[in-house]
Amino acid sequence: MVLQITPDIQIPDSEIVLEAIRAQGAGGQHVNKVATAIHLRFDIAGSSLPEEIKARLFAFSDQRISKEGIIVIKAQQFRSQEKNKEDALERLKHLIIRATARPKKRKPTRVSKRAHKKRLDRKTKRGCVKRLRKPVSPDD
Repeated sequence: MVLQITPDIQIPDSEIVLEAIRAQGAGGQHVNKVATAIHLRFDIAGSSLPEEIKARLFAFSDQRISKEGIIVIKAQQFRSQEKNKEDALERLKHLIIRATARPKKRKPTRVSKRAHKKRLDRKTKRGCVKRLRKPVSPDD
């Protein structure tokens, strides 16, 4: 089985570790005896993703990505293990899709001459107002 991210990017199931654990929170007796939550682990460095996408994933400041470069997703929203598994895989897919988007290159801009002059004039005017507020000294 393969997780299809984009038409040209796919992740084999062997790179994704899924572990069923007991869910937290309310749910009565059912939650105490059935492991419905899913812990998904995905090693970025050891994956078959292109290097460019790996670098972008490492650059994300996402709490789900550990310092070692392992994505950990805990899915426990649903009462069914199968739905939680689908949810975890979908969240991994969205995270990787976010990394496939190339950041826009910044175009350096300049302040127009008029805007620059206007700013300096405002500063000069403000300085004059402050100077006029000073007490007049007999020396002047």
